[in-house]
Amino acid sequence: MSIPSASLTHPLLDGLNPQQREAVVHHGSPLLIVAGAGSGKTRVLTHRIAYLLAERDTRPQEILAITFTNKAAKEMKERVDKLIGPRSAAMWVMTFHSACVRILRREAARLGFPSGFSIYDQADSQRLMAMVCREMDLDPKRYPPRSFSAQVSNFKNELIDYETAADRASTHMERTLAEAYKNYQQRLTEAGAMDFDDLIMLTVTLLQIFPDVAEHYRRRWRHVLVDEYQDTNHAQYTLIRELVGTPELRTADGDLVREGTAGVAPAELCVVGDADQSIYAFRGATIRNILEFERDYPNAKTILLEQNYRSTQTILTAANAVISRNENRKPKNLWSDQGAGPKIVGYVADDEHDEAMFVAQEVDRLADEEGVTPGQVAVFYRTNAASRVFEETFIRTGLPYKVVGGVRFYERKEVRDLLAYLRVLANPGDVVSLRRILNVPKRGIGDRAEAMVEAFAARERIPFAEALRRADEAPGMATRSVNAIREFVALLDELTAKAGETPPSMLAQEVLVRTGYRAELENSEDPQDEGRLENLDELISVASEFEEASPEGTLVEFLEQISLVADADQIPEAEGGQGVVTLMTLHTAKGLEFPVVFLTAMEDGVFPHMRSMGEPKELEEERRLAYVGITRAERRLYLSRAAVRSSWGAPSFNPASRFVSEIPSDLVDWRSDPRKNAWTAATARRDPSRTAPARKKAGGRQIPSLKPGDRVTHDQFGLGTVISVDGGNAKIDFGSDGAKTLVLAYAPLEKL
Repeated sequence: MSIPSASLTHPLLDGLNPQQREAVVHHGSPLLIVAGAGSGKTRVLTHRIAYLLAERDTRPQEILAITFTNKAAKEMKERVDKLIGPRSAAMWVMTFHSACVRILRREAARLGFPSGFSIYDQADSQRLMAMVCREMDLDPKRYPPRSFSAQVSNFKNELIDYETAADRASTHMERTLAEAYKNYQQRLTEAGAMDFDDLIMLTVTLLQIFPDVAEHYRRRWRHVLVDEYQDTNHAQYTLIRELVGTPELRTADGDLVREGTAGVAPAELCVVGDADQSIYAFRGATIRNILEFERDYPNAKTILLEQNYRSTQTILTAANAVISRNENRKPKNLWSDQGAGPKIVGYVADDEHDEAMFVAQEVDRLADEEGVTPGQVAVFYRTNAASRVFEETFIRTGLPYKVVGGVRFYERKEVRDLLAYLRVLANPGDVVSLRRILNVPKRGIGDRAEAMVEAFAARERIPFAEALRRADEAPGMATRSVNAIREFVALLDELTAKAGETPPSMLAQEVLVRTGYRAELENSEDPQDEGRLENLDELISVASEFEEASPEGTLVEFLEQISLVADADQIPEAEGGQGVVTLMTLHTAKGLEFPVVFLTAMEDGVFPHMRSMGEPKELEEERRLAYVGITRAERRLYLSRAAVRSSWGAPSFNPASRFVSEIPSDLVDWRSDPRKNAWTAATARRDPSRTAPARKKAGGRQIPSLKPGDRVTHDQFGLGTVISVDGGNAKIDFGSDGAKTLVLAYAPLEKL
């Protein structure tokens, strides 16, 4: 039920447009807010929360607000705090993973985990999977651990446990994968660890197996709000349903369709999202969650937010024109009252170096003529590798920049080493962290000694940590190695004894000193080691900040905070002065906005990506990605492409991106030499082979000649069977990975 918002007056509704007001005051039935790009969704969510507290007799602890990134959660918390003050502290405003960790810390024992369980990130997970594959004696070329890791992640996103995976397996590869999944999961449990996908999956399991736990949280949270609902995968979707509870559903004749949740009426659910910005299918996100919301919740109310407060009408008209080509989408037309603004600028470069130089010169020109600072500019590209040529050009021209998504702080070796020490002190069973630090810094415990301990642990069926303590019993172990292991274990015991009462920052410092890690870096003549020391000191500063914010905070809580830092939180803040140009992939750009945006490499085969060319669904996802990129721009948008681009070490002549041709031509001002543009188009029309010169060879590799029924192996997907061949494309069935259409000139395929 909705109250006519136009008749309401309330300070929290001031300055909201009619649709935003309606979304804030709606109550009763589930609510879907379809929020177009730049339509003020965060403002609506925060005002809705404040309105619940002010006018609906809701207590702060009855509200759960879920976001996808720590950055979004922080922004929402700060905004709610400004509206309602310190009462907001009792609310849960956090990411999916953070909320699940909190629930699991409290309930872990029910699932057989310690409350101080470790959280394994992607690198830890892959390392553990590599150990499992080694134990299973699997050839890493035929059974790549990285691929197994990704497939297990997909299973968990679909809430498929290893027993179900084994039941469904029909091929040798699928049975091998299911066995690896089982062994991997058992090793995780032995280590008292969960990977990122477990955090969601095990919380769902907990709520489904223990009705009293589910009822506890349903009684607590009477209002559940979810941001970016189009990015939820199946596991996250199920988690929300379990937390909210479901009403009984009957047909018009009174027949029971679905039983309702026992014990407590469902909470009020409000989800915000935009199917046009669903770009994470590769992570398991499913667009159906938002497209079929009304089917899942038959009495749901849908409110459309179409007024955009970010961009000029020219930019929005371009975005609307592109996204309108996608089928089966709910009609939505972004509009702005900010005027048309400048035209979109198009540029056809000779090659990628010319393209990068155009961007650098244009940033320089905008600075001189319009006062635009580097911090107001973003350069987007489809894949990470594209950043290199921009970096080289910006260095040469002296333009300050930062690449978002390079080697991130918490992925650096020395940072991971110190965190591994701390994780072992918090959870001695954490085998991945323990094995990482066994010989770091070098202490005479080589690969051979580690393998002997591993073999002894397997033979005795004891954890690796226990096998270390009994290293003298391992057959053939050298006395020197036994002594080194004994000293290492004694050192860990001493540090573990202090871990309970020592603040994380002091403990980190002690680890660096006692292990000799700091001394090794200080005495090194490698100039890079100075930077590594700075990174370690920075981690200690992070620990000090944690202690200031949480004086009672434990080592486990500090490590948890580190584990939950997301990629998208690495966006550079505008630095004191002019800031820096931001370079990033389109996927990373989601949720951000910049006065000036350069969308680069707008070429078929680059963007849209070659992988999507033969797959309508994947092409639609690429088009949504283009829509996201266009709508990041506030005032100026540039589209650029290169007539020729290096690919696999050979020149590649790609036609203009179809997304460019979908933008009305009167909106774009082409800045390049029209003769060059015409020549490129005419050449491509005259000689189709110019668009893909790498048909015979790609990167020095012979392209396989395939026919239906042929068996092939792929670097990422493993073994497959050719279903059909159409020109330069082949459709191949990869078993559990499904059927893929691959471009033979580029796919890392080998015919068996």
